[in-house]
Amino acid sequence: MKVIVVFGTRPEGIKMAPIVLELKRRPDIETVVAVTGQHREMLDQVLDIFHIVPDYDMNIFKSGQTLTEITVNTMVGLETILDKEKPDLLLVQGDTTSVFAGGMAAFYKQIKVGHVEAGLRSGNLYSPYPEEANRRLTGVLTNFHFAPTEGNRQNLLRENYPDEAIFITGNTVIDALHLAVKDDYVFDNPVLNTIDYSKDVVLLTSHRRENIGVPMANIFRAVRHVVEARENVEVIFPVHLNPKVRAIAQKYLSDHPRIHLIEPLDYLPFSNLMNKVRLVLTDSGGVQEEAPALGKPVLVLREETERMEGIEANTARLIGTDYDAVVANFLELLDNADAYQAMAHAVNPYGDGHAAEKIVDIIIEQMADGSR
Repeated sequence: MKVIVVFGTRPEGIKMAPIVLELKRRPDIETVVAVTGQHREMLDQVLDIFHIVPDYDMNIFKSGQTLTEITVNTMVGLETILDKEKPDLLLVQGDTTSVFAGGMAAFYKQIKVGHVEAGLRSGNLYSPYPEEANRRLTGVLTNFHFAPTEGNRQNLLRENYPDEAIFITGNTVIDALHLAVKDDYVFDNPVLNTIDYSKDVVLLTSHRRENIGVPMANIFRAVRHVVEARENVEVIFPVHLNPKVRAIAQKYLSDHPRIHLIEPLDYLPFSNLMNKVRLVLTDSGGVQEEAPALGKPVLVLREETERMEGIEANTARLIGTDYDAVVANFLELLDNADAYQAMAHAVNPYGDGHAAEKIVDIIIEQMADGSR
């Protein structure tokens, strides 16, 4: 059996790496890795960390590229690869434009598609944008839906996907995290090595398109207010490369000794930083799954989330982007020990770290069956 694994961004690379490593352990599977290079530098860091050498690199990254360009260039690049390799199955992960374009390219060649992290839904087609549309469109093209949770499975069933094509696996991000975090980790960034993590050190990430502008300004103003109100609080913000994000961060968060605006971190230092801080404020999707695996409460800086399992399990709290709401929730977790401990000790709903193994076992079983 030949399986092509396609991914293009750092989050995809992190979540696909455990699957690639597991596939390569299986002697009866020929594994081909094709990367789009949609995120160039950040993707390369992940490949290096997990010692994955792509068989194909489409290298589509171009500064200022549009979603249309990403879609077209991915499909054109994959068409050549699929014609040459003629795989039995193509695997995509998540909700990026590379995922949808990869699924469409495979569909045009009548190649079966496996969708890792299937069934996430926010309910709003334009938030997150374009990810919500990408994951819905990819579902139509998918033969095997690898759903992290029962809630994801229920989403797919409501959309009339056949139950026998849906498999609950947990999320491979937990597999990757277990490989990455070390208690004795030393950062390359000297700032991170000098911080006293016995204090209330908080990790902030914010980059989503829908938050850029007034929502992000509200978030950053609220964070600064809390830092100024609590002398024991320090904030670490790896600032996204997007110039718009950087401009807002500089306006509201610069020039404070306990707010550290640093360059983006690759996966290893970011994971180990999560392990050291007290809590996390984020609009990221993956962080909502990763931080609870390390016992870190998450305040989700979004109006809606496709990861409701964490909200329901109380590992994360959806607080939106309103200034007063961010201040109030941030202060509560700093000041209310019971509220903090309830979140820190809640059971993470996203899996046990063996998702990749389950996915590969399912692939072998289902492809041998040949009925779908």
